[in-house]
Amino acid sequence: TGRDYTEATPWHYRFFVPHDVNGLAGLFGSRAAFVRELDRLFTLESDEMQLDVSDVTGLMGQYAHGNEPSHHITHLYNYAGVPWRTQELVDQVLRTLYSDAPDGLSGNEDCGQMSAWYVMNAMGFYQVCPGWPVYSIGRPLFDEVTLRLEGGKTFVIRAKNNSEKNKYIRSATLNGRPLEGPFFTHEELMAGGVLEFVMSDRPEKWNG
Repeated sequence: TGRDYTEATPWHYRFFVPHDVNGLAGLFGSRAAFVRELDRLFTLESDEMQLDVSDVTGLMGQYAHGNEPSHHITHLYNYAGVPWRTQELVDQVLRTLYSDAPDGLSGNEDCGQMSAWYVMNAMGFYQVCPGWPVYSIGRPLFDEVTLRLEGGKTFVIRAKNNSEKNKYIRSATLNGRPLEGPFFTHEELMAGGVLEFVMSDRPEKWNG
């Protein structure tokens, strides 16, 4: 067809380096510049772009949730030291780009990825890079979720003071220990335990 991109635009593939987000951020010259460009992605309207976006759906600015090349991008703010942006954007996607109507998905299900994004993010985390067993924390939608693991173990995700207004994380602990940043590993999940968040109605610096 002569098109250079499918189910995405240069905006999306510009941020498609899930295996080396820190290296990608370095190419922008500074973390602040990286955050500015991420913000532009979520605010730049399509009529400002002279691109064929006929197969790009679920738009928030230039972000397109209806197509999988965008699905990790809300979590990139965690790598840049502004996790509250990940929290508020994940909340916005969960609440505005999904519904229980027949057209409740903003894009093709594609082997379950649209639903998988919702389920994982509703629990409060997402795997930015497949094959790298680390989870990025977003915004837990439920007050409590229990994952039943092999060997009779459980992993509980609990959000205190959780509400539609309280979409920001004030603090987080894993098995009673403060988390130093908005990440935890698959190994920690499979060991079982409790991941607990205290929620807030305003952006908070990550302080464990």
